[in-house]
Amino acid sequence: MIVVDTSVWSLAFRRRSWPKGDMPNVVNLLQKFTREKQRVVVPGVVLQEILSGVKDPAQGERIKELMEGYPLILATKEQHVEAANISNGCRKAGVSAATVDCLIAAQCILLNGALLTLDDDFKRISECCGVRIYPIPFD
Repeated sequence: MIVVDTSVWSLAFRRRSWPKGDMPNVVNLLQKFTREKQRVVVPGVVLQEILSGVKDPAQGERIKELMEGYPLILATKEQHVEAANISNGCRKAGVSAATVDCLIAAQCILLNGALLTLDDDFKRISECCGVRIYPIPFD
């Protein structure tokens, strides 16, 4: 299972089309997962982040429509508890970690998923909790 973070969706939705050969690798990867029917999921909090701050209602509707094809994972009590443990472990290690990021990491860990992200904060968080980050190939 691939859990997709806000940073990836944001980049994918930033433009309607990309010049040939200019599409970022992570967007290509997301499209490949979708074409190959890999299990790509969206944490509920990620959907909330994507829709927050949308200025144009039509854009918000477009994003909601695009996201319909991906299963939404809602956090359980166990995942919230694990997120708190991750946050505490990060703090103990001197790593600053946002509450939302800890929840996304907990969901990945407990669902045995890999996180597709461009957010470097997750690299630091992974050193404290072992969340798997999906490798993004570079040209």
